Amino acid sequence: MIQENLEKIQSTLKKGVTLVAVSKTKPIELLQEAYDAGQRVFGENKIQEMQLKFESLPKDIEWHMIGHVQGNKIKHMAPFVSLVHGMDKVKRLKELNKEALKNDRIIDCLLQVHIAKEDTKFGFSQDELVELFESNGLAEFKNIRVKGLMGMATNTSDETLVRSEFSMLNSLYAKLKSEYDLDWDVLSMGMSGDYAIAMEEGSTMVRIGSSIFGMRN
Repeated sequence: MIQENLEKIQSTLKKGVTLVAVSKTKPIELLQEAYDAGQRVFGENKIQEMQLKFESLPKDIEWHMIGHVQGNKIKHMAPFVSLVHGMDKVKRLKELNKEALKNDRIIDCLLQVHIAKEDTKFGFSQDELVELFESNGLAEFKNIRVKGLMGMATNTSDETLVRSEFSMLNSLYAKLKSEYDLDWDVLSMGMSGDYAIAMEEGSTMVRIGSSIFGMRN
């Protein structure tokens, strides 16, 4: 079923859109099944669970940290993580940079923007991001490389609201990229329920779990 699900989703993706298979809470056997079907990018939301899976599965997998990042756990993923999606504070960027330096790596990451109407979502505000670039606040972090932005829309059936939030993030992405001449290529937005809208609004990376692996327990 996982191979069928992956093929079905891949057939709906726009050209140039990367599929992150969200494998959080799923057993290693199911990840191996997805790997055998050709999937190479997996997303986890808990660092220690991702570390265990990294140790057990093939080493050509790209591991993406898609959950809220706890500073004291960063050291556990720094040796192997490929992309950190949810960098939502300058303090977290500093911690990631420190651990990347210790591991003699440059770690790719995305800046998370708060676009939803829900207070439970994390992220920089638009004003905070502009201020960060105006002050050249990323210059000191030599061991991390910001690749773009990430955002999560409001959890609602109101497609007009979801579309407006994705559109707003795409506009911010384009504005920052142009004004500060940024070498960005990732706009991560869209999950199982809204990725089609996200792609229409410019997403280059979608995070899909339940449509591949089934609902989480």
